[in-house]
Amino acid sequence: MKPRSLLTACLLFMVAMFLAVGCKNPAVYIKTTTEVEAAAVAFSNTTTVNLGFSAWPGWFPWQVAEEKGIFSSKNVAVKLKWFDGYLESISTLTAGQIDANSQTLGDTVSAVAGGVDKVIVLVNDNSTGNDKIIVAPGINSIKDLRGKKVAAEEGTVDHFLLLLGMKRAGLSPQDIQFVPLETGKAAAAFVAGQVDATAVFAPFTTQALRREGSKELFSSKDFPGAISDHLVVSREFLYKHPKEIQGLVDSWFATLDYIRENQDRAYMIMAKRAGVSVEEYKQYADGTRLFSIEENLKAFQPGNNMTSLLYAANEMSKFLNDVGLAKSKPNITLLFDDRFVKAYAQMQANTARGKGKEAGE
Repeated sequence: MKPRSLLTACLLFMVAMFLAVGCKNPAVYIKTTTEVEAAAVAFSNTTTVNLGFSAWPGWFPWQVAEEKGIFSSKNVAVKLKWFDGYLESISTLTAGQIDANSQTLGDTVSAVAGGVDKVIVLVNDNSTGNDKIIVAPGINSIKDLRGKKVAAEEGTVDHFLLLLGMKRAGLSPQDIQFVPLETGKAAAAFVAGQVDATAVFAPFTTQALRREGSKELFSSKDFPGAISDHLVVSREFLYKHPKEIQGLVDSWFATLDYIRENQDRAYMIMAKRAGVSVEEYKQYADGTRLFSIEENLKAFQPGNNMTSLLYAANEMSKFLNDVGLAKSKPNITLLFDDRFVKAYAQMQANTARGKGKEAGE
């Protein structure tokens, strides 16, 4: 009996060792499996956000977020919707066929003036040169635009920029022959010699400058804060899906971190989406200022110049009235909601404090 008991004990010991080496601790395994399954269930219950964007350097980071899995890392399901025509993205959001869109402050104010209830929840960027007035040979000053054919997309920020420059030079809208064309078509018409000047944004600026002898007359760099770009949602979506909106905002800032740390790879992704070479895309870098969380927080505050969104929106409202694109001043009192950028800033602060405590231990 004794030898048998010893053999049994040895066998049991070997089995126990095998289990210890070959298997995970059951308690740890169960806990880990439960957490993974819970996360999977939570993600599967997340509403898929249909997010629209179009050709603008400040919005190409969304492509990076998708290709590098950043949306899923922030527990938000996103389906990107690319629009060849920028204004189509705005009308699609208005029709409720997408949930969120990338668009300018001016075009959002214009939509609100038309009775649409939209909310700005994030500043993507400010244009600092990527919106340009490009002219044919022989036009050397803004005053030289008098009597000339100038193409732009009516009511957009590039039209706004054109009129800002003309106003500074003492010209009125009636002093030019304005040709209303979609931005891509405006650039093409200029290259074909059908118009004398055009107001376009990147990457269409690259196309327009292919006309022999053409040059930049002035740009958004000359009017700081005049053109800002945003993540915009409908108020209904805001009320129903704040968690998803927070996921979008968190994803945006995580994407900016990725771009800073992996610039070459990020530029390849964005250049491909833009349909230009990486070298051409790099030329856009200085013309678009991607906003940090600190710059976002500041932009949402009241102010007395164009760096304040509220001030800029009021100026845009005046512009829409002046050019006859709005019959009355739009109500912009509920246009901005900064709770999501504030929540992200708080999360970052909490993380920093946590790391500080760990370092002090």
